[in-house]
Amino acid sequence: MPAARADHAGRREALARVLSPDLGGLLVTSVENVRYLTGFAGSHGAILLDRTGDSWLATDGRYLERAAAEAPDVECLEARRAAVTLVAKARELGIARLGYDGASTTVEALDALTKEAAGQVELVRAPHLVEQLRSVKDPAELAVIERACAITAQAFEAVAGGLVTGMTERDVAWQLTVAMRERGADADAFDSIVAFGPHSAIPHHEPTDRPLQRGDLVKLDFGARVDGYCSDMTRTVVLGPGAAWQRELHEQVRQLQSGLSDAAVSGAVPSDLDAAMRASLLGEGHHPLHGLGHGVGLAIHEDPFLTENSPAPALRAGCVVTIEPGIYLSGRGGVRIEDTVVVTESGAPRVLTTAPRDLLEV
Repeated sequence: MPAARADHAGRREALARVLSPDLGGLLVTSVENVRYLTGFAGSHGAILLDRTGDSWLATDGRYLERAAAEAPDVECLEARRAAVTLVAKARELGIARLGYDGASTTVEALDALTKEAAGQVELVRAPHLVEQLRSVKDPAELAVIERACAITAQAFEAVAGGLVTGMTERDVAWQLTVAMRERGADADAFDSIVAFGPHSAIPHHEPTDRPLQRGDLVKLDFGARVDGYCSDMTRTVVLGPGAAWQRELHEQVRQLQSGLSDAAVSGAVPSDLDAAMRASLLGEGHHPLHGLGHGVGLAIHEDPFLTENSPAPALRAGCVVTIEPGIYLSGRGGVRIEDTVVVTESGAPRVLTTAPRDLLEV
């Protein structure tokens, strides 16, 4: 069966439908959002979208041929100052009120846009409109994310099985990169977290030259990027037979992660899921150091966020999120287990990162 194709025109039409009635159009400057709406994956570009869904893509001369190939159904304008050029286009079209996303617009950029608007176009903040659409993945996106997750799980099994004393955290991080590339990844989805022994108690530890020792917990948090889409997975293993406290800690996290994964169903409220994790950890005498999870897609962290004060609405079928509780014992070690899952129409979500979750003693 051929792979599903992304419906970029349909995405732009969906975006036009959610524009506020008082807006004549939307300026899109985030590179992830530009790619989502057009297919153009260059590092410089912006889009102007009007209320009908008609769109104009601006980029500089380096990317004109690429834009024509990747976004053939969008008119392309050559411009070194892409967003400024599109504000001029909005004036030409008679758009009186133009939305923009403050999250991807610096103060300096807004000054330049306002100068180009020349009092004829009012610039209005219209945040997170594209991100809200991106939070529910279509079949084409799900297929790519599933492939990225499969590569990630395969890389884990290849690298974890070869852990030996004397290897450094940096060594293992590089091995993960190589293993993912060899299996078809375009890049790492983010800088891998590799943490040995006491370092595993640091949630976002950066790899060092610390050598691996017998009895160390080994926390591996990494992911592959494929066709622009990310995966994210964490597994914690131990080198040699695990101590009783390590096995108990791992089992506690495994059970918590399994239950919270099952609870990430259509209709579940992200902040409620995070609250359930916090209540469980606090009830066991542990202090939560991070949220339960986040959306995954063209960005490694995107809507919906499963955090304490998340404004994200209830999960919907097609949302792809991580479930990643952890317990960290300062100076001793920590355990995090994380999966990327997709919310389904009914029942428990489908787990995309399929590497074993039981404690691996290598």
